[in-house]
Amino acid sequence: MLSAFVPIWILTTIGYAARRWGLMGETATAVLGRFVFHLAMPAVLFLTLSRMPLSGFFGRSLLAFAVSVAAVVGVGWAGASRLFGRKPAERPIWGMAAGYVNSANLGIPIATQILGNVTFLAQVVLLNVLVVTPVILGALDRHRDPAGRVRVRQIATLPVRNPVILASLLGILCSAADLHPPSPVVSSLTLLSGAAVPTALVALGASLHGAGAPRVEPAELAVITALKLVVQPIVAWAAGLALHLSAPQLLAVVVCAGLPTAQNTFIYAQEYGTGEAVVSRAVVVTTTLSLATLAASAALLG
Repeated sequence: MLSAFVPIWILTTIGYAARRWGLMGETATAVLGRFVFHLAMPAVLFLTLSRMPLSGFFGRSLLAFAVSVAAVVGVGWAGASRLFGRKPAERPIWGMAAGYVNSANLGIPIATQILGNVTFLAQVVLLNVLVVTPVILGALDRHRDPAGRVRVRQIATLPVRNPVILASLLGILCSAADLHPPSPVVSSLTLLSGAAVPTALVALGASLHGAGAPRVEPAELAVITALKLVVQPIVAWAAGLALHLSAPQLLAVVVCAGLPTAQNTFIYAQEYGTGEAVVSRAVVVTTTLSLATLAASAALLG
């Protein structure tokens, strides 16, 4: 498990050091974030989904996990304004920081180590991409409207205007139709996708440098961390018991629910210019502490 966490900490530290030592300019974090959002992340999503079978997507295990995501994201979304006075545009990001799990680059090695396979994690990835991400990005897109109105045209054109959703839809279509892009296209996208995770982590680390890092209330960060690492696994466990999951299924659901906040959350916050400070710290803190909480979950349920 430790070997899965160390690269994340190292790359984040490199980003912080590069920004602190003046190796990157004032706009470097924004430029790196836009590169990930518009180019590298769409390449990752397209390749992942185009190769992922869509059969057997829904089941009791995924339902239990979905209940934990909906509950925690909903509480975070509402609590952001009630407890900490966050503006409407910041609430979706706050909820995402509390309930959107790092199912890809960290989830895969953790699932392999604790669960022995990534079968259930593949369903978690699909849920994140097909349901959670469009809901969050749709809400953020709505708040870009000066009047905050929900426009039918705006919603209908969101998949075309948003590269993350567009790439996901194209990947799903290729998987459903069993289409295989030409080899040069796949090779190019593979090279581009390889830059997504390290670039996002370097950008995350750079955002933590004091010169451009607004102060975040410790209480706010503590609430997000508790929701992500304690409340969400407990809700997943309770939902799993209610749905009569077997012991291996229950372990998979709880471990996946206990994964830390995904760095994609920071990229989305940066792209929409809202909540970057609290999200960047939430990613770092939950990633650091989840090593202990995931080990505890595995020990209790394994």
